[in-house]
Amino acid sequence: MAQEETIVLFPPHLRAIAEALQAIFVDEGYADKVIERTLKADKRRGARDRAFIAENIYEVVRWYRLLYTLRGGVPKQEQDWWEMIGIRFIIAGKALPPWKEFRQLDPQLIRQRYKQAKEERSVVESIPSWLDKLGEEELGTLWPATLHALNDSAKVVLRVNTLKTTETELQAILASDKIITEALDDEALLVTQRQSLFRTEAFQSGFFEVQGFSSQQVAPYCEVAPGMRVVDACAGAGGKTLHLACLMQNKGQIIALDTEAWKLAELKKRARRNGIHIIEPRAIENAKTIKRLHESADRVLLDVPCSGLGVLRRNPDAKWKLSLEFIQRINAVQQDIIQRYSRMVKPGGKLVYATCSILPSENQLQVEKFLASPAGEAFTLEQQQIILPQTDGFDGFFMARLIKK
Repeated sequence: MAQEETIVLFPPHLRAIAEALQAIFVDEGYADKVIERTLKADKRRGARDRAFIAENIYEVVRWYRLLYTLRGGVPKQEQDWWEMIGIRFIIAGKALPPWKEFRQLDPQLIRQRYKQAKEERSVVESIPSWLDKLGEEELGTLWPATLHALNDSAKVVLRVNTLKTTETELQAILASDKIITEALDDEALLVTQRQSLFRTEAFQSGFFEVQGFSSQQVAPYCEVAPGMRVVDACAGAGGKTLHLACLMQNKGQIIALDTEAWKLAELKKRARRNGIHIIEPRAIENAKTIKRLHESADRVLLDVPCSGLGVLRRNPDAKWKLSLEFIQRINAVQQDIIQRYSRMVKPGGKLVYATCSILPSENQLQVEKFLASPAGEAFTLEQQQIILPQTDGFDGFFMARLIKK
């Protein structure tokens, strides 16, 4: 009598990963929202399982093109995503678990295809061919290192709310919650070991915000001081707005503008938690909102909408949702914003233009175009900074500071 074959079941948390990937790529959901929904679906999961699920979803999204190339076809059904997970095991050098969902995988064939894939950069770095071509056109010899660095996992960095605590005090408080950090500067902490950050009393008390290290460089670049009138014209949910308020010691006025009222509502909640009272959110309803602020601000920050290519580490699904047409459209939006919103800067004031992109067409070329236009005649470029992900190991960013004569 033949021995009955033992079937090892696919673990539930890996099944959840496959379902989430199906929702991201087939149903076109955003990775962060899908992950949030997935983690909330089963309250029984511990911190380790939750971290495992989130990390593996992001990693398959990050290496999507490479994985489906090694598989031999684009996944369409949920069981196809199980194979994608298995392929990650193989190319990571791990033994393939004996799950029935992996029976169709041939590790030797996968490794052979992986060797061949290394000959084509857009495949091995897992990026759309059009985007690889654009990156090379814009960044030249810098592009290969930039692209490779963008595939690293994102680091978790906290910004200390200096209105409520100090870096040293916060480190000690977090350590008591088994959250271990390293100081990057006087306001930034790199998280090296963590539990749930948002459930801590320190977060609920407004002692810190989660904010990328490169993003934290923008507010200081504005050179604000207590008592100033500052306009954050593309404030969103207000990460940089809150940082500006800390640098101003909660004295003066910050007008936070955005076209999305729901983002400003979130900013209000964050400001209350942070103990900040100098922020005045205003929705941009029409051109009059900008006109009323004509030549009234000491500082204007334009953290404009962009491709987000500098932050692919934390938003890897963006590269599969972007298109060349979108980037061309956003270029026009960026120039329109700097042309119109620059009028809010008063004589002697400063304008800061910033993006989380690494493309010159969204960055220094936009500044050059503005300065060469009638609207830019009153401005001079004081300084600009290009942050590439391979330089310091954080997100790609751009900042330019202009002075109005």
